Amino acid sequence: MLFIHGDSGVDIASLAKKSRSLLKKAEDLKILEKIYIDLLGKNGEINLLLKNLGKLPKSQRKESGKVLNQLKNDLEGLFQSRQEQLKEIFFSEELKKESIDITLPGRLNESGTLHPVTSTIFEISSFFTSIGFEIASGPEAETDFYNFESLNIPNDHPAKDMHDTFYLANDSLLRTHTSPVQVRTMEKQKPPIRMICPGRVYRKDSGLTRTPMFHMIEGLVIEENASFSVLKGLLLDFIADFFGKDVDIRFRPSYFPFTEPSAEVDIKWKRGWLEILGCGMVHPNVLKNVKIDNKKYQGYAFGIGIDRLAMLKYGINDLRAFFECDYRWLNHYGFDPLDVPTNYRGLSK
Repeated sequence: MLFIHGDSGVDIASLAKKSRSLLKKAEDLKILEKIYIDLLGKNGEINLLLKNLGKLPKSQRKESGKVLNQLKNDLEGLFQSRQEQLKEIFFSEELKKESIDITLPGRLNESGTLHPVTSTIFEISSFFTSIGFEIASGPEAETDFYNFESLNIPNDHPAKDMHDTFYLANDSLLRTHTSPVQVRTMEKQKPPIRMICPGRVYRKDSGLTRTPMFHMIEGLVIEENASFSVLKGLLLDFIADFFGKDVDIRFRPSYFPFTEPSAEVDIKWKRGWLEILGCGMVHPNVLKNVKIDNKKYQGYAFGIGIDRLAMLKYGINDLRAFFECDYRWLNHYGFDPLDVPTNYRGLSK
């Protein structure tokens, strides 16, 4: 059928064939939309032909209109069909881009581990808090009074020498032990007192078993019936819990300005005895300095080097390795944060 469009004739059969071919071959939604507008849009080729029906002879209008409307409907249906196909292809490709291949191995998220010193602090603290001790803390920059004078340490004591202590401005210093926390606790709290104070301390010393900064945990008990025999039983229980029941232990008489009598505790380790802590009965002058009646109350105290205990328990030969931040070392000696110590066992590693 030849349709008159303007000054030229249009072959409807050829137009239909060309239009169907364009719609079927459209490769994406944008191209398909453009073809639709060119063919079936307001000013598209099919609508322009429909608008020009009035120019045909009356005998041809009805048949031509029928053919054009049929073609329009066919092309509308073909457009919608092709549009659905292209949408499915588009969404399928998008899903492929965003999909996760569950057959691939997963990405491992490496969790951090607790440092051996931290684990040792937790383990020691767990033992003492389970029997009624409280944990206290205090400043690392201290005054001479709290670090030395209040603890019955005389001015001529070697610990006060510039070679052993880090002195700061304004007559302050870096604490050489955590005993100042005990003094501050006794000033604020009335007996009975049962407390431990873990933390960092500083001394001018270094070597395989010594560093300028290390960790201590000190304990203090002030009550009316405190005695050296109770202190000894407490430390025996702690050492057996920390190292195991078969550790040989001995108490040696010693001297500390803040305790009287005083002792050092050794354990049998490999081929000899090794000192692991100091202890003693709180000196009456210390109680006097914090205004506690030394005739009514007695006290005992102990101090433990945390780093040394960690070295012994976990077979670490050089104390300086604790502070080198070597990932391989930390990964080897680190402990799972969920591996909580109990009174009956230490950590799993």
